[in-house]
Amino acid sequence: MSDGASVVARRRDAGAIFALALAARLAMVVWAAGRFPPTADGTYYQRIAERIAAGLGYTWLWPDGVVTYAAHYPVGYPGAVGALYALLGAHPAVAMLLNAVLGALAALAVHRLAARAAPRSRAVPALSGGLVALHPGLVAYTPALMTEGVTGSLVACAAWASARARERRPALAPFAVIGLLVGAATLVRPQALLLAPLFAGLALSGSPPAGGPRFLLPFAARAAPVLLTVIAALLVCAPWTARNCLRMNQCALVSVNGGWNLLIGADPASTGAWAPVQVPEACREVFDEAGKDACFGREARRYIAEHPGEWLGLVPRKLAATFDYCGAAGWYLHASNPSAFSEADKIALGAVETVFERIVLLAALVWAARRPAQALGARRPSLAQRALDIARLALFALGVVAALHVHAWVGYVALLGLALIKGRALLRAPVLVGAALAVLAATAATHAVFFGAGRYALVAFPLLSGLAALAAARQEADRPAAGAPGATTHMLAAPLAQPRGGGGGSPDDELL
Repeated sequence: MSDGASVVARRRDAGAIFALALAARLAMVVWAAGRFPPTADGTYYQRIAERIAAGLGYTWLWPDGVVTYAAHYPVGYPGAVGALYALLGAHPAVAMLLNAVLGALAALAVHRLAARAAPRSRAVPALSGGLVALHPGLVAYTPALMTEGVTGSLVACAAWASARARERRPALAPFAVIGLLVGAATLVRPQALLLAPLFAGLALSGSPPAGGPRFLLPFAARAAPVLLTVIAALLVCAPWTARNCLRMNQCALVSVNGGWNLLIGADPASTGAWAPVQVPEACREVFDEAGKDACFGREARRYIAEHPGEWLGLVPRKLAATFDYCGAAGWYLHASNPSAFSEADKIALGAVETVFERIVLLAALVWAARRPAQALGARRPSLAQRALDIARLALFALGVVAALHVHAWVGYVALLGLALIKGRALLRAPVLVGAALAVLAATAATHAVFFGAGRYALVAFPLLSGLAALAAARQEADRPAAGAPGATTHMLAAPLAQPRGGGGGSPDDELL
């Protein structure tokens, strides 16, 4: 098949993946819209969205009739839902439709990322997109008026923008797009801001741009795009930050719940998951929302400083609560309407989802455990390479055992360890690889500090599903370039040539 025909075929595949993902989610909306009212945090998002739609802003009506400005929950999701409510009516089905469209965009984004990672294959991108399109946890979570699935979709789209920025270097405009998407994700879940410099770095990975004095390249050619990405993300949040400074008696980037969450995560009796906050004595007479959050944060940091060992000892529990079992969709549907979605239904959906996610984890481990493709006639491995091979095998075995056992979080940590063993070669990996690992690492780090819950892992599932599909990609050694006779170089040692067109081969598959 010619390059042009291949590009057309893969674009057709992308459309089919988007349609499949949207159809699965719309079917879920049709089934759920009249059955499952908002529950848990979704109740608050619904009320805030209704008030925004009515022109009352992000305010809260208390039982005694008092109305106060609020910012405990991030504004991004209820703000977007509220805007749609103002146009279409304040019915939860409207929010579910938003979730469906964004979920389908995540499948499309992962397909396009995989098409760049495996440019010689149609099957691998189709598998990547298909895993996201039909992911039982992501699809069944569509009716939930919650933020995790939406964040995962925005992050996947930001990773897609990062791949496009890599192709268009040294242009700066694509980095602003990354920043805008990360900024939108930050308004939904503030910790997404961590991804702004990481995704900009992924777009810059590989050989430095040509032109300019060589000694200026590391800073001048790389710092400006990263700064632009971060600034664009912050500018998206700036109007809301200014509102908080004005209305909440203290400045907050997005929300004022960081202190609450840190205090919950520092509770020595914690199971690693959410628990009712234990109000410290110093905060009992603080009633202002932002002031109470600040007080909780101070008391949490004081406890951590005085008991660092105990706090660090909670990290495995938090990671276990986040990665061992998701079950978010079944939990939400059952909590919303037990008669329409029974306990048995919840368990059955959780089992299907868990099997699916463990298969994804196993496939990702297979990809990560691969040694880089060796050039023909390569010499015998050195002692250091042999040591790395032993470490690779040990981590792979640990990850597989964990994936087949209760504590899957160990498998996800092993996946990150296997990726790190690739060393500098990881910097030249496809954007899909770097983005999936970055989101996984950021999710683990965030909830190791605060507290965990299975639904928080949903943010990483779209990109991890795409990464898992790369295990099916054929690994090929690098070939000498035309005009360079006798060049038999390890493919990972070759400089990364940045493609500027939409078709043909790509060096992005060098770590497959």
